Amino acid sequence: MSVEAHGFDWDEGNRTKCQKHGLSLAEIEWALRHGLLRVTDDHKHSLEEMRRIAIGRTQAGRLVLVGFTMRKRRGHTLIRPITARYMHAREMSRYEPQDS
Repeated sequence: MSVEAHGFDWDEGNRTKCQKHGLSLAEIEWALRHGLLRVTDDHKHSLEEMRRIAIGRTQAGRLVLVGFTMRKRRGHTLIRPITARYMHAREMSRYEPQDS
């Protein structure tokens, strides 16, 4: 699974907000490019633009939750992360593979 885009849209506003929970920009980008497990629409926060919630893994294997939207800049589609954090233990239990 992947999100089709030409890159990421970072500025001081979303960079600071995404990093406040301890994730690096590289971890966020890696999870969205290579570690996606699920993407759903976030209707609760989509008042002016379509927002999505992604659940993915960092390169180190930690589960993360990333809220993002897609933006057009100079003819290119970019992923604009809005918030990102490591998932809590109770949340992780829903997405960890179940042993059969």
